[in-house]
Amino acid sequence: MSLQDLKGKSVEDLRKELLELRQTQLKLRLQKASGQLEKTHQIRQVRRDIARIKTLLGQQNVKV
Repeated sequence: MSLQDLKGKSVEDLRKELLELRQTQLKLRLQKASGQLEKTHQIRQVRRDIARIKTLLGQQNVKV
C-alpha cells in the first residue's frame, strides 16, 4: 500500500482500512504462534501500513 494511495482517501476510509489491517495483523500473529505462517514478511508489511495510516490520521487532525 503506497502513501499516495492513502493520501487520496477520506478520514472515514482510512479508519475502515485501519480496522481491517488490525484484524489482519491479529490473524497473522495467531498463525505465527501456531506455526502455520509461511510468509513472515507479511507481519512487517501490515505493521508498517498501520503506521502509515495512523500518521496520516494524525496529520489530518492537526490541520483541521
